[in-house]
Amino acid sequence: MTLTYSLRPVGFVRSRLTGRGDAPKQGSEGAPEAWVEIEPAFGEALDGIAAGQEVILLTWLHQGRRDVLQVHPRDDPENPLKGVFATRSADRPNPIGLHRVRVLEIAEPLRLRVEPLEALDGTPVVDIKP
Repeated sequence: MTLTYSLRPVGFVRSRLTGRGDAPKQGSEGAPEAWVEIEPAFGEALDGIAAGQEVILLTWLHQGRRDVLQVHPRDDPENPLKGVFATRSADRPNPIGLHRVRVLEIAEPLRLRVEPLEALDGTPVVDIKP
């Protein structure tokens, strides 16, 4: 039996990164600042988040391929194939991204400026955790 679950984005990334080839593999590898625009229905959920705080963003890597089970790590064909669960590949059955960022600013209306964030412009944010 296959179960399915639905996710509702709580916000969306606004970034100068627009294509997969533009994005570093990890935030610490030169990812830029970005904005996270929170959907109005979730505004109250930001209470307690402050500038200077580190948070974990969980994203839905909407450009990831869901039928890929093995990849060459870091897209380097010299690296032997590994299962996607042993990598940070965006291509995976459930393309959930995990990003540790620092909140630089909280702006109105419902926007967080964060760094570093390697997610692409338009990436759905599904959760924020301290």
